[in-house]
Amino acid sequence: MRDWLTQSRYAADAPELGLRIDAMQPGPASWKELDDVFWTVIPFGTGGRRGRMYPVGCNAINDRTIGESAQGLADYVRGAIGPAVEPTCAIAYDTRHRSEHFARLCTEVLLASGFRIFFLRGYRSTPELSFTVRQQRATCGIMVTASHNPPSDNAVKVYWEGGVQVSPPHDAGIIERVMRVETVQREPFERGVADGRVVFVEEEMDPAFVRAVLAQSAPGPRGVSILYTPLHGVGASAVVPVLRGAGFERLRLYAPQEEPDGDFPNVPGHVANPENPAVLGGPIEEARQRGDDLVLASDPDCDRLGAAAPVSRAVGAAWRTFTGNQLAALLCVQAIAGREARSGLQAGDFVVTTLVTTGLVRRVAEARGLTVDDTLLVGFKWIGQAIDRHGPERFVFGAEESHGYLAGTHVRDKDAAVAALLMAEQAAGLASQGRTPHDLLDELHLRHGCHAERQVSIMLPGASGMDRMREIMAALRTAAPSSFGGLDVVRTRDQASLTTWTPGGGPESYAGVSSDLVIFDLAGLPEAGTGGPGRFPPLGNAVAARPSGTEPKIKFYLFAVAPPGSAADLVATRTGLEDRLDAIERDLRAVVGGG
Repeated sequence: MRDWLTQSRYAADAPELGLRIDAMQPGPASWKELDDVFWTVIPFGTGGRRGRMYPVGCNAINDRTIGESAQGLADYVRGAIGPAVEPTCAIAYDTRHRSEHFARLCTEVLLASGFRIFFLRGYRSTPELSFTVRQQRATCGIMVTASHNPPSDNAVKVYWEGGVQVSPPHDAGIIERVMRVETVQREPFERGVADGRVVFVEEEMDPAFVRAVLAQSAPGPRGVSILYTPLHGVGASAVVPVLRGAGFERLRLYAPQEEPDGDFPNVPGHVANPENPAVLGGPIEEARQRGDDLVLASDPDCDRLGAAAPVSRAVGAAWRTFTGNQLAALLCVQAIAGREARSGLQAGDFVVTTLVTTGLVRRVAEARGLTVDDTLLVGFKWIGQAIDRHGPERFVFGAEESHGYLAGTHVRDKDAAVAALLMAEQAAGLASQGRTPHDLLDELHLRHGCHAERQVSIMLPGASGMDRMREIMAALRTAAPSSFGGLDVVRTRDQASLTTWTPGGGPESYAGVSSDLVIFDLAGLPEAGTGGPGRFPPLGNAVAARPSGTEPKIKFYLFAVAPPGSAADLVATRTGLEDRLDAIERDLRAVVGGG
């Protein structure tokens, strides 16, 4: 805080900070707000630099930290490509407060460093930004969005050439340059427009993006009635033209959440996250009353998809939302069917997913003869990299448990528009058979084993929270219990040290990318499947622990699996798995101290 008051590089922010200090009352409680925005430097996580907006502070999103991010990116790019090449950057923004302001600020910083800018005016989706980076062959990209975070937050997601979010070594290189920024140089936005260095590309990119998504369409029925909500975000710019372009005429928007609004006023809790079933409550009620077949929801920047459907085609049937893991399995089925319909499946076709996504995806894909890589870290950038590593011409589907999905190679990020297309086509095909997606999920559980998953998030805000997070992770590595929910720990995997061990055995190394993640494989299901590349079988009963890369919390992922069984036993099997997850969660909370 003293630096911001005394150093010349923070001179523009010192008056604002001074006013806030003068307004402080005696006592530590009054200073907590400033302590929280100064106690550390806001980091680059799995989704870029994200956090609460506050006018001053190195641990908040404001003009200084956004400007430093853009300046550090500019400095790194110039060093990486050399002086003979003109750097370029694609920039877009969502409906959050100050998103357009931050997008123009980033543009001004990059202009001062000699960049040419491909700028998308108006609210656009994160996938379209990734698409624009690829189409314009830009050196990098910036998306101003905090995805599904609360209205108080904003962020910049930084992309590298090819449209994938920055990853090693570029992420560390950019961070290092950001930390060295003394002065943020800017050049007026309007000057860049006047001399042609800011090029507005939305009229070209919008229809090209829709065409690219529609390339993943497959022939089939289109008779379902769909209610879609963008949750006050940008989704109407992407999902609506895609579904209409695919022939879904019975599509309408949920009016209370249709208008772009960074406060997300008509979303429960004002957090527009399709991972939370409550955000679909209003749309589901309207859909039930009006006889719709499917509800779809995208998060504010339209890269995640949520969905709900009636449990049967019977009149008055109850509705149920799908978890991110359930959608991953369903959409995997549809992506495979679409590939088969368009060009046929071929040797080497593959699916990619993460270490904490349901093992049902691998079982579905392997049953159709596809190769599966489920060894990836959390964050869709790893899936984007895997697409290029394994060969984009053979890529069929990518998924992560947090409602992120991709089919096609038009982007290297998750895309709610293509996920909505797959879900709509699947629901329409099933409806023509008198079935719903829930019926298909039942079928998958009967054929490949019943799978149930749960996430437990423990919030750990502030400086003390970070210390507690480290203590929890250290304890899990050195003094973890021998069982969870009555199931013995049969193997521990520490992704940080890339070692695995069994009870009474010594550690063994395995290949991979280091990350702060621990997985406990539990007893209760015979190992099946081919395993990851020389690695581990599909997730069965398991517990995984990972500190969030973008939010002040630690996430626990719980998995329970039963072997294939009969339809008559399915309800009881699912109830038993939920009881198992309850028991695992109780033991977990006892270990970490509630939350």
